[in-house]
Amino acid sequence: MVLGADLIVRSVVGGAFMGLANLVPGISGGTMLLAVGIYPQFISGVAEVSTLRLRPAVLVMLASVGCAAVLAVAGGAGLIAAALDRSPWAMYSLFIGLTLGGVPMLWAAVRPLDATIVLNATTAIIMMALLAVIDPESFGHGGASGLSAVLLLVLAGAAGGAAMILPGVSGAYLLLILGQYRTIVDAVATAADAGRSADIAAVLTTANVLAPVAVGVGVGIVGVSNIVKLLLARHERATLGFLLGLLLGAVIGLWPFGDATPTPWQASAALTLVATGFLCSWGISYLGQVKRNASTR
Repeated sequence: MVLGADLIVRSVVGGAFMGLANLVPGISGGTMLLAVGIYPQFISGVAEVSTLRLRPAVLVMLASVGCAAVLAVAGGAGLIAAALDRSPWAMYSLFIGLTLGGVPMLWAAVRPLDATIVLNATTAIIMMALLAVIDPESFGHGGASGLSAVLLLVLAGAAGGAAMILPGVSGAYLLLILGQYRTIVDAVATAADAGRSADIAAVLTTANVLAPVAVGVGVGIVGVSNIVKLLLARHERATLGFLLGLLLGAVIGLWPFGDATPTPWQASAALTLVATGFLCSWGISYLGQVKRNASTR
């Protein structure tokens, strides 16, 4: 891996998008990394670190993604919650654009198409369509306490960590299914507010939630990263075809207006936000691709 300014910029932007995306039910953090063109490097880097192969360039890239994601979550939890309450259609429109911005790069990577790529992409799209029709509110969530509550938080963290890696799979959506979304988001918001006011005691009160979640996130990220790295190494084009399907299928459940009919103003604003998001992620991934092509000449 060659560490340049463009990779650091894409890592920071991708990390920030990933952090914010994981706060929004239905949005995938992994999709954001894929959209800005650093997904393979991130997967490979996490897998390397998990085997204690510590290269400076890899560590800087991972630190850039991780710090940006943490800062985005800490700074954006309250804002995202407010935006989802007031104008959810605007948030989903923007993230639709950010998601679709990664399609041209992946499309170029899998061409020319063959039967395996088409089958894998179609399978992924169908999986995302099925996931989109699941109502998280239909899952019962009995009260848990003691060790059961801790294990549930670890499981929720692992699900969220895995979703950070898998494009199209929403960590927040999985947390809703597990009944832990509000608990975790509230704890993050409380810790962030307490941190800004240097109230250490208040930060520590959230440790009973955030500590087991952090353990689970680590397990999920490391486990899935190693699996995806292995698949990319042994079946690169087939895996990229599946990832392309996940990226395309991810937008199925993101229709911004639900059952409502948008006003002309809302429709125009939504299209503008989709275009803005598309240009942002496509531009970042395109610049990275140009840089990589130039370095191989």
